[in-house]
Amino acid sequence: MGLAPEGKGCIGTCNGGHGYGFGRHSGTGKTHLAPALAFAACQQGRSVRFFSATGLVTQLLEKRQDRELERFQMQLERLELIVLDELGYVPFSKAGAELLFDVVGRAYERTSLMLTTNLPFEEWTEIMGSERLTGALLDRLTHRVHILEANGPSYRLAEAKRRLKAPAGKTKSSG
Repeated sequence: MGLAPEGKGCIGTCNGGHGYGFGRHSGTGKTHLAPALAFAACQQGRSVRFFSATGLVTQLLEKRQDRELERFQMQLERLELIVLDELGYVPFSKAGAELLFDVVGRAYERTSLMLTTNLPFEEWTEIMGSERLTGALLDRLTHRVHILEANGPSYRLAEAKRRLKAPAGKTKSSG
C-alpha cells in the first residue's frame, strides 16, 4: 500500500527500500511536506520516525558513547520509514558522518528513507567530509529514489516582503 497511487501527482509508495528526496532552495516547503507525508504513512499504520539530520547524528554519537548504539540501530531497522530533515545545514564530524552512513547502509533496500536538503549532490562532500563516504552514501540514497526539487522563491522571504508592503496594523497572520 502506498502513500498515494503512482501517477496521481503524488510521490510514490512507502515500500521498504524506496527513497524520497526533497531538495534545493530554502523556504520552499520541504520541511512541511516531509512530515505531512510521514503523517500519512502513520495513518496507514506504518512505523515512522522523524529526525533532523543533525539531531539523528547527535543521538547516534551519544548512543555510541553510552554503549547503546547497537540497540538504537536495531530500533531504527524496525521502522518502515525514516525521515531526515535538513541535511546540509551543519557539517558532520568524521564519526558522525560514518554513523549516518551506517544508518543509510542498514536501511538500504529494507527501510524507506525520506530526506530534505538544500544542497545539490556535488556539495555533499562539504557536510560528509569525505569524497569516498559521500559517493557511497549517494549511491545508496539515489538507487530506487524519487527526487522532488523544490525550486522557486522562498515562502518566508515572500511573506516578509508582503508584510513590509502592508499598511501598519493591516497585516494578516499566515497561521
